[in-house]
Amino acid sequence: MAIIVNLDVMMAKRKMSLNTLSDKVGITLSNLSVLKQGKAKAMRFSTLELICEVLDCQPGDILEYQKD
Repeated sequence: MAIIVNLDVMMAKRKMSLNTLSDKVGITLSNLSVLKQGKAKAMRFSTLELICEVLDCQPGDILEYQKD
């Protein structure tokens, strides 16, 4: 996939666990885990906005485009 999800990097920088992020964003642990592993097919802008708010980052800090 050309879109790389760097959620784990941002979580590590903020010293936040998956459980804590799940609680603060209101997303199930399993859905957040799928997103973190880069296996999600889509993400709502509202979800991305909440994640960015909680992690105090920009969407580009989480999502990266790489050419194949």
